[in-house]
Amino acid sequence: MSATDETDFSPIGVIGRVTVSIPADGPGEVLLPVRGGTEAFAAWSHEPIARHTQVIVVDHTSARSVIVAPLPA
Repeated sequence: MSATDETDFSPIGVIGRVTVSIPADGPGEVLLPVRGGTEAFAAWSHEPIARHTQVIVVDHTSARSVIVAPLPA
């Protein structure tokens, strides 16, 4: 994989699952499908999100950090 492949990936709109609960003031962790596999990303949200909740990525702050929102039930 080249460096270009890494920078071309945008996780916005990707649906994943919370693996470490996301508190109101800090990161949790989400597992996202990436390039045929799954990878863990540090995740923030505007509201606390419990473990195992399905989420959608609404923004990213770095290559390994995302902002997510819960999917509607």
